[in-house]
Amino acid sequence: MIKQKLHIKLKNAPADAPQVRCSASLSLNSPAGRDSATNKVLVCNNAEVDLLQNTGGLKDVCVFTLNNKGLPLMPCSKAKARKLVKSGKARVISLNPFTIKLTFECENKTQHVTLGIDSGFKNIGFSAVTEKKELVCGTVVLDNKTSSRLNDKRMYRKNRRNKLWYREPRWNNRGNARKEERLSPSVQRRYETHVRVVEKLKSLLPITEVIIETASFDIQKIKNPDISGVEYQQGDLKDFYNIKAYLMVRENCLCQLCSKSVLGEKVNLHHIIHRKDGGTDKADNLALLHEKCHERLHKNGLRLKPNRQYKGESVMSTIRWKLRNLGKETYGYLTQSKRLSLNIEKTHYNDAFCIADGSVQERVLPFEIRQKHRNNRSLGMQRKGFAPCSRTKRYKIQPLDMCWHKGKLFYTSGSQNKGTRVKFGKHTVSVDKLEKVYNTNNLIWMAIHPHASVGVFLPGIIIK
Repeated sequence: MIKQKLHIKLKNAPADAPQVRCSASLSLNSPAGRDSATNKVLVCNNAEVDLLQNTGGLKDVCVFTLNNKGLPLMPCSKAKARKLVKSGKARVISLNPFTIKLTFECENKTQHVTLGIDSGFKNIGFSAVTEKKELVCGTVVLDNKTSSRLNDKRMYRKNRRNKLWYREPRWNNRGNARKEERLSPSVQRRYETHVRVVEKLKSLLPITEVIIETASFDIQKIKNPDISGVEYQQGDLKDFYNIKAYLMVRENCLCQLCSKSVLGEKVNLHHIIHRKDGGTDKADNLALLHEKCHERLHKNGLRLKPNRQYKGESVMSTIRWKLRNLGKETYGYLTQSKRLSLNIEKTHYNDAFCIADGSVQERVLPFEIRQKHRNNRSLGMQRKGFAPCSRTKRYKIQPLDMCWHKGKLFYTSGSQNKGTRVKFGKHTVSVDKLEKVYNTNNLIWMAIHPHASVGVFLPGIIIK
């Protein structure tokens, strides 16, 4: 059969429809069907354009571009960036995220770019859009380890002071505890991460407007929708002798493990979320148990279903007034209404897209930005059956640094053998066999393929 190419313009084909590889109707291929299929819709079988068949309709990420003075310009495509670098008109200044800097004077033309920020306790969503397309979007995953690090620091400090040694302060980090605007270390770091993300995006894109979603949570109203007036000044333990008496009334004198009465028996209070895991001594984190049930729970490693904690709501209400200084303020109910009207999935970067007043713009593949500790200050670790592992200096390769081995890129898990070997996954490689090493900062940009399984990350854009 002679292959025929369709060169006429189909009148019934939409102008914006991608012409992908497909086959014509079987009836059109048969001799009997050629005369009887005049009323059928013709299908173009020319593979001229194959738009994003493997990305779910999402555009690939662009390359951030700076002018010769270091000011942000509109991003360009990977192909154009590759040509500029090969011709010497640009040079690569960052791999994470991939950024190039022009070496010649340009017109410095930019567009109106709106940045939407979906602030959160564990994740931060962001999206930068213009009138026609989305430039970048993604989610910042916060590590939430400040409290645990402070607990370890307090433990080591206590052991050090027990030796009755006196040592002059080595760092000027003694803050004023009575300062009115002082925030706790974990809350302060979370707020500074919001600021750092906004400033980083401003250094990569010519952002003209920032819109951030904030929220003020009324925790008393969440617990009791009918609360009003003077009841706000009365806590849960009002008119109760102690916490145990309050729990007896709250649980109707029933054990929370076996659901039997505790009247006339020994009763223990149990932390639902253990103190070592960040649990508190508040009544919302305490359970009423028989003494035998309490012993059985710890012996068998059982866990009770935790009550709702309001730590995230409290933190976001605390830093709301500072987040307002980053840009224009918006609210969650407006974001939800816009997202439902667009009929898109609820994610952090989709919420940020709605916050930035996105609607019909072309979307791009999202980034996931992981937050990590810039330095590993662990000097020693007691290992079972082995001598303590002592670190006398800072290793050059830290976790989540980018390394090349046998032409492949991978993110490291850390260093071993006094920094002579690097670990990735279950394998280790000698540092001498690495081809290239790129040290990342505390924000790791990873491009995520929409069809990849959870936890699988693709490396960023790399020009070879």
